[in-house]
Order: sequence, then structure tokens, then C-alpha cells
Amino acid sequence: MREARAEDARTEARRLIRDLLGEGRPEAAPLLRQAEEALGADRVARAVELARGAPLTRRSTELAALAALLVGTRELGEGWWRRERGGKLPAPDEVLQTSTAVDPWTDLTVLEMLAAWIADDAADRAWGRATAVTDLNSWQAEDRVELPADARPGTRIVVSFDAGGRLDAVVVERPDGGLGSDLDFDSLRYSRPAEAQWSWGVAAGLGPHRLDERPDPYEQPVDGESAATLHAWALRHGASAAQAGEAWRTRGDVIAAIERIDWMWRSGEWFAWWRGVSALIDGEPEQLAARLAEIADAP
Repeated sequence: MREARAEDARTEARRLIRDLLGEGRPEAAPLLRQAEEALGADRVARAVELARGAPLTRRSTELAALAALLVGTRELGEGWWRRERGGKLPAPDEVLQTSTAVDPWTDLTVLEMLAAWIADDAADRAWGRATAVTDLNSWQAEDRVELPADARPGTRIVVSFDAGGRLDAVVVERPDGGLGSDLDFDSLRYSRPAEAQWSWGVAAGLGPHRLDERPDPYEQPVDGESAATLHAWALRHGASAAQAGEAWRTRGDVIAAIERIDWMWRSGEWFAWWRGVSALIDGEPEQLAARLAEIADAP
């Protein structure tokens, strides 16, 4: 069942990528070529620099953000990058070049910040500016947003819940004569840049995603004893021999195995394994030792 859900997600992601980018198989090289045409060579060179600087376990996330910026630039125009917004908000070009933190996305990387920004701007263009914000961690529909002064029964209010994510709240009259609102979950939608970011990340997977580097970081060796322990654990807990692959010698070997194993769709103890293989790939010995101890104590 979990494997079926994972494949359903990848199938939908590949469909969206074909629609948005015309690519049947999302890979770094064609993404960069298309991005250069829309964003320009200098911006893409800076984006590649940032992606190379990220941990290998995060590289697909950085490239997915670039996919959002590609689709968003096609929608909003190249001038989006140069437009200053006034106050403390600089132009996106400045954010890209100087790694300036932008509220409310200061917990994101530079490319993720810009992807969220362009996804929201594209949503505003498509559906108008959101007049309320809500958190969809709760699926309670009633009276989740503050109503504007001119609200009337039947009015639909655009509500933001995520970068590029929108849905409507419908104003209703309550039995006591007062006004309230019900979230219309059927109206949930994402802007095209937000769809591109999700779909590229899911369809392309963890990698390897090579960015013309010498030496190739995916060919760097990993600690053999730790790799063997994590490899054996995966086999004992349900991964097939084909999914786990041969003995892991390089960071690329481990990343390719993670992609085949589909750990996120497995049972809860796999989260400790994921933290362990991430530490193995990213060269974090203290974290690796802690995670190896954790899975050794698990049944």
C-alpha cells in the first residue's frame, strides 16, 4: 500500500513536470538549460553555486526551488528579479547575490526563499492578494479567518495557507444572525511555481544530481563500517537486495540506494535510519554515531 502511494505521487509529479517544463524525466542539466533561457546565465550560475554548497542530501531541494523560479519567471517576467518592493524588502536579485534574509522565510535557504516569494507573487496575480492566513494543520472549517468589514453572505475570501497555496473562505450567516466563514477545501490550489517545486523534487528524487564538479562529490568514499551497518539494517527491515544494492562505497552509492528504498513510505523506525544515512553522506561523525546507537537499540 505504501509503495503504491509513493508511485502515485511520483506519477503525478512527472505529469506536472511534463506540463510545466516539457521534460519527461527531470534532470539537472535540462533544468539548468531552461533556467538560463528564462533567468539569464549569471543568475543560474549563482543558483548553481548555492546548490553546490548545500549538503548532498539537500541538493534536490535546491534544484526544485530553481524549477519554481524558472516557472515563476516565465509567468511574471524577468523584471520580477529587478523590482524593488520598498521598505526593508530588497529586489530578488539582491537577495540572490547577497543571501539576504527575507521575512517571513528566514528559516529557508536563499533559493527556497526566492521560490516561496515567486510562488506567492504568482498566486497573487492569479487569484488576487490573500486577505487572510490560516494553518491547514487543523482541518476545522468554521470561523478560521477574520472577516473584512464589507463581508456579506456568499462572499468568497482568498486565504493563504502556504507559499503559493490558496483556498477560499465562504462568508455565511449563522443561526444567531451573525456572520461567520467556512473554509472551502475543494477550492484548495497552488500557483504554478509552487507546483513546479513540489513536482520536480518528488519526480527527480534525492539524486545523484551532478553539477559538473571536479572532483565529483558523489564519488567521495564513505566510512565502510558505518555504511555496512546501515546497509544491513535496511535489509533486515524490509528493503530488498535490489533496493539496497551492492555494498556502499561512495556517497553516490548511498544516495542512489536511499532513492530506491523509498524509506519515507515505510514504518516509523526508518526515520532513525534516514538520519543515519544522511549523516554518513554529509560527513557528520557525531550525528552518525548517535544514529547508529539509536538503531542498534531498536528491536
